[in-house]
Amino acid sequence: MMAKNKEPRPPSYAVSVVGLSGTEKDKGNCGVGKSCLCNRFVRSKADEYYPEHTSVLSTIDFGGRVVNNDHFLYWGDVTQSGEDGIDCRIHVIEQTEFIDDQTFLPHRSTNLQPYIKRAAASKLQSAEKLMYICTDQLGLEQDFEQKQMPEGKLSIDGFLLCIDVSQGCNRKFDDQLKFVNNLYIQLSKSKKPIIIAATKCDECVDHYLREVQAFASNKKNLVVVETSARFNVNVETCFTALVQMMDKTRGKPKIIPYLDAYKTQRQLVVTATDKFEKLVQTVRDYHATWKTVSNKLKNHPDYEEYINLEGTKKAKNTFSKHIEQLKQEHIRKRKEEYINALPRALNTLLSNLDEIEHLSWSEALKLMEKRPDFHSCFVVLEKTPWDETDHIDKVNDRRIPFDLLTTLEAEKVYQNHVQHLISEKRRIEMKEKFKKTLEKIQFISPGQPWEEVICFVMEDEAFKYITDADSKEVYGRHQREIVEKAKEEFQEMLFEHSELFYDLDLNATPSSDKMSEIHAVLSEEPRYKALQKLAPDRESLLLKHIGFVYHPTKETCLSGQNCMDIKVEQLLANSLLQLDHGRSNLYHDSANIDKVNLFILGKDGLAQELANEIRTQSTDDEYALDGKIYELDLRPVDAKSPYLLTQLWTSTFKPHGCFCVFNSIESLNFIGDCIAKIRAEASQIRRDKYMANLPFTLILANQRDSVSKNLPILRHQGQQLANKLQCPFVDVPAGTYPRKFNETQIRQALRGVLEAVKHHFDVVSPVPTIKDLSEADLRIVMCAMCGDPFSVDLILSPFLDSHSCSAAQAGQSNSVMLDKIIGEKRRRIQITILSYHSSIGVRKDELVHGYILVYSAKRKASMGMLRAFLSEVQDTIPVQLVAVTDSQADFFENEAIKELMTEGEHIATEITAKFTALYSLSQYHRQTEVFTLFFSDVLEKKNMIESSYMSDSTRETTHTSEDVFSRSPRGGSLDYNYPDSEDDAEGPPPYSPIGDDVRLLPTPSDRSKYRLDLEGNEYPVHSTPLNCHDHERNHKVPPPIKPKPLVPRTNVKKLDPNLLKTIEAGIGKNPRKQPSRVPVAPPEDVDQSDNYAEPIDTIFKHKGFADDIYAVPDDSQNRIIKVRNSMPINAQGDEENGFSDRMSKSHGERRPSKYKYKSKTLFSKAKSYYRRTHSDASDDEAFTTSKAKRKGRHRGSEEDPLLSPVETWKGGIDNPAITSDQELDDKKIKKKTQKVKEDKKKKKVKTFNPPIRRNWESNYFGMPLQDLVTSEKPIPLFVEKCVQFIEDTGLCTEGLYRVSGNKTDQDNIQKQFDQDHSISLESMEVTVNAVAGALKAFFADLPDPLIPYSLHQDLLEASKILDKTERLHELKEIVKKFHPVNYDVFKYVITHLNRVSQQYKTNFMTADNLSICFWPTLMRPDFENREFLSTTKIHQSIIETFIQQCQFFFYNGEIVEAPNPGACQPPPSNTVQMVEPMVPLQLPPPLQPQLIQPQLPADPLGII
Repeated sequence: MMAKNKEPRPPSYAVSVVGLSGTEKDKGNCGVGKSCLCNRFVRSKADEYYPEHTSVLSTIDFGGRVVNNDHFLYWGDVTQSGEDGIDCRIHVIEQTEFIDDQTFLPHRSTNLQPYIKRAAASKLQSAEKLMYICTDQLGLEQDFEQKQMPEGKLSIDGFLLCIDVSQGCNRKFDDQLKFVNNLYIQLSKSKKPIIIAATKCDECVDHYLREVQAFASNKKNLVVVETSARFNVNVETCFTALVQMMDKTRGKPKIIPYLDAYKTQRQLVVTATDKFEKLVQTVRDYHATWKTVSNKLKNHPDYEEYINLEGTKKAKNTFSKHIEQLKQEHIRKRKEEYINALPRALNTLLSNLDEIEHLSWSEALKLMEKRPDFHSCFVVLEKTPWDETDHIDKVNDRRIPFDLLTTLEAEKVYQNHVQHLISEKRRIEMKEKFKKTLEKIQFISPGQPWEEVICFVMEDEAFKYITDADSKEVYGRHQREIVEKAKEEFQEMLFEHSELFYDLDLNATPSSDKMSEIHAVLSEEPRYKALQKLAPDRESLLLKHIGFVYHPTKETCLSGQNCMDIKVEQLLANSLLQLDHGRSNLYHDSANIDKVNLFILGKDGLAQELANEIRTQSTDDEYALDGKIYELDLRPVDAKSPYLLTQLWTSTFKPHGCFCVFNSIESLNFIGDCIAKIRAEASQIRRDKYMANLPFTLILANQRDSVSKNLPILRHQGQQLANKLQCPFVDVPAGTYPRKFNETQIRQALRGVLEAVKHHFDVVSPVPTIKDLSEADLRIVMCAMCGDPFSVDLILSPFLDSHSCSAAQAGQSNSVMLDKIIGEKRRRIQITILSYHSSIGVRKDELVHGYILVYSAKRKASMGMLRAFLSEVQDTIPVQLVAVTDSQADFFENEAIKELMTEGEHIATEITAKFTALYSLSQYHRQTEVFTLFFSDVLEKKNMIESSYMSDSTRETTHTSEDVFSRSPRGGSLDYNYPDSEDDAEGPPPYSPIGDDVRLLPTPSDRSKYRLDLEGNEYPVHSTPLNCHDHERNHKVPPPIKPKPLVPRTNVKKLDPNLLKTIEAGIGKNPRKQPSRVPVAPPEDVDQSDNYAEPIDTIFKHKGFADDIYAVPDDSQNRIIKVRNSMPINAQGDEENGFSDRMSKSHGERRPSKYKYKSKTLFSKAKSYYRRTHSDASDDEAFTTSKAKRKGRHRGSEEDPLLSPVETWKGGIDNPAITSDQELDDKKIKKKTQKVKEDKKKKKVKTFNPPIRRNWESNYFGMPLQDLVTSEKPIPLFVEKCVQFIEDTGLCTEGLYRVSGNKTDQDNIQKQFDQDHSISLESMEVTVNAVAGALKAFFADLPDPLIPYSLHQDLLEASKILDKTERLHELKEIVKKFHPVNYDVFKYVITHLNRVSQQYKTNFMTADNLSICFWPTLMRPDFENREFLSTTKIHQSIIETFIQQCQFFFYNGEIVEAPNPGACQPPPSNTVQMVEPMVPLQLPPPLQPQLIQPQLPADPLGII
């Protein structure tokens, strides 16, 4: 049939699939798998395979077109290609038996034959029968593909006999085989090929399969194919094998066992699954949907292959699993982030270990919920758990879900947090402990590297505990602290040495000699040496200090915001001084202004707020101020308005002033820019003079909505801008106010506008000045030191709390005005409060009637600054000294305060000044009566002060024609007028010690034009007239003028030196007006202390006043001659000097001197600087100068002894510039100069000499030890007395030799012993500590240490010997090398210290403690020497060994074991007397306390 066709068609075969069918009774409750086998073969895709096919149908479904009332199904056809490439079409028919779902009996069909008969039929016919797909198709045929059985009939070409080899359901396998056997017999009758398909092999029962195979083996040519429709195994093979049996032309079928075929199929599925999963893993967003992803992947071959093999459902499940994994991974990451953030949250909310150390996690959670910051760290969700809510998608919300804290991970974090706090606390404790260890190591100096220190702390427990980074951090912090402290102490030291700096005038430039002097003095200070390793920083601090000293301003003040000028300005600006009655009257009597027009400039609505506040305080726009009604027209303008300038310039509104209000740095800067624009617009563009001079007032709004710490910054910035713009600044008054603006501010601002209108000025100078204040009767300057430890309110309260106090004139930001009745009249007293550095210019240039000099009794630098300032004040000006401390108890409890208060009182006594004390804890100082006596004294001397001031001003102007000085721009101060050539100029020396300007010249005329150089040659000098002495304040000396040729003068005679000495000794207070005059001595009734100098070697003291009188021996009888008329002086000269009438009732006019010549304390301070810096004695001579006078030559009487390179003070006030043997002295000077130059070239080992601590000359202390002993008395008497006193009275004193005694008492002990060697220390009533300090000072003052330097190295080497016995014997041999005198004294001292150490249980002074206190005194180290620093501990241990082994070293005793002092317990605190007896301070009498505070008891000190 095929051959007849022109075009060959693929062969077509019909296969009938048969097997056990029938009711449930026949086949059980499940079929044998015929339908699944057909389904898998016809539609092999997984999505088209239906594992459930029912044979129980309704009558309707049975009669439908799919079943078509037949007991067979048409499954369709499959086109299949063979191995030879020939296609064939296979039609599949399933023979079954449909059961009625009502009767559960087979449906009646047209073919009433039993199943075995029908199944074997080879001809099938059913008109319009549709292809069967699945059970759901029945009744819904229109929803599925409709394909009819070809021509309604088919001829069966072969049979596929299905046998279920699985464990059947309610079915016996034998029954199935019996049925199959009968069926096979019927099928074989048709002579058609038959193949047995063993179905459900995936659930195969092995013996069932074997029985099937045995069944087949008994039949001829019967093939068994093991299949599994579920896994699509051998399904196609069984049909292909049947086709091959039907078509003999095809090859013999290859039957593959089930297991092999299953493995092949599974491998195919696994490969496809891997490819599909990789494809799915490209999706990273867990929000992706299957629909979106499947549409995107549907054309991908890997996707299609997996869908075909496993189906869409499995693909979707795989995708869902992947999406779930993505989501869980996201949740895991978020949870990890939360857990990692939890420690930070716990640190924020539970940072206090003491609070949570013993709390459980649940208790800690409750505590956290109460914290105010809880919701910033955690979020409480309405739905839980958190990972099932949309919170997981809120990646920007970093808050931790609170329900996460219930997990074990969170609890573990909490436990770790607690442990971390505990370990951190321990770490901090160890760091602090290590820090204290470092603080105890005394030799750590500022700038010392960590590497040099680490070896000393290696065994420290805290160092071992902390890390290297922590130890370096702690050491770095320690270094910063000690460096900062050293710098502060260095700066404080510079202020303490104020006399060293402030002897120059303002704007001066220190010469190289002056700098050398400064370095020479400071180099002796330990605080100077402390910065040895930071020399550049030290030099920078010094230069900064010098720059400030000679160019002082508020901005460059070294105290920063603690500058006295700034603090005074702030206090006065914030006080109620601007509201005083006098100023109110001034405004009230001002110009007839009834209406005031005001612009109010502000940002962000501030201007409108101020306008509203002013209107609130007004009545119908009328404002009452100081008894007058003003109509106010307010125009608030927003500073950000683009029409700002247009609003300001209107023809109908002319403002009297502009209020500029601010409340932040931003608004302040904005206001500043606006004011600059307005002024520029007015002056440069519009040429509007009225608006250009418009008064502006800066007003600071109250910071009610912000933290108070911003207020000082705004106040400071506002004041700075006001100074820059030269306009007033209205600050927020002290106190708390509910609104942004206060009535006080508004009144103050309005008064400022009215005052500006009245006086026709628009700027207020911020620079304090006290000139041109004609309304003041007295002008007083109060000086205080910047940075002193007391409030400005304390020293100003006597004025501010007074009802008679008012503000000074405009611009006097540092001044107040007092109205006080002094004498019989009311006086106006202007008080200007300035820092000392601002007062220097006032002291020189302006008329001041009196000074109130304030100093802190807690600060040496404050006293040093007072001394420096007071030294240059003219002695005609009254002075009030004020010491400030907390209470009167300080005087008795604090030795340093006692010493400074005593010194202040002593200076006041010397210069006849007033002295009082202010106490911060007392109310007495708040009354102005404390200064009433001082004001009266000033008023009494007012005429004399003004006459002296005018006289000085007149002299400065009358000598300009012949003076080389010209007026400086500062007014009143003199600068040098340098010649044209730099090499041709030399100015005169600054001043002479004999008087203010008296000069001892060889001749009255010619000699005044020449001076002597070191060779004795004369060369011309530019001399200043003798009555002009302002140049004394400046050490800036011009370069020397080249000497001109001189005409030989053969008749020049040298004055007799004794005569000149006599003249010097007789110089008094009054200078001479003519240089040709020789000064005479003042009469006996004149105070001799005005021009004071202290003779060192005075031969005879007269009535206890020898220190105040210049005296020289005149003849062999050593009579004191007070020189009055040593040279012939005419009456006119006497009258000019004020001595004509022996000081009549009215005080004779005299030139004012300076207080430094009137005070021994002030003068000796300057002298001590001179001694330390200008002595040319060698190191060996340094301790022997007191034994013999040195004769030297001075360059001339014009030379200042404080600047001279020759030590002039050794001979008392005698001026060694004039001696009888000039040539001999010149040779000595040459020789000495040459020797100094040679010594500088030689490099020799530096010998360390400590600074001399005494400020008096002694013929005992500081002398070589050999000079103080004899063979009969090998121990110095002073040492013997001190040791005896200590061992008799204070051997058990706690802290003996460690606790320092009163320095004044120590000095008194040595002074008294100097005068009387037989004095008894018991009679002096001094403490044991004072005697111990005096004993140590004795050894410290020796020219050489008790342990010679030459043996130091030997001692070091011996200490390195490891064997103890050998080491001690070596040390003993070294001690025997001591000089006999040193050995005896050393033995005596060590024996004494051994006795002290034996009482360590009560005095707590072990040998170790004593060695720490004594080794620097006995060995006198050079702490600037790096090598010495590295061996300090060894030196101390050597002294400790000497003390411990005293019996062995000196008394041939046995070596003893070191005692254990650690077991001793401190005694009760009351066992030792802690308060030493005080030397009563002699202070001025009380300032009328009965009139001021009658309820107070009389002050025993006389301070008040």
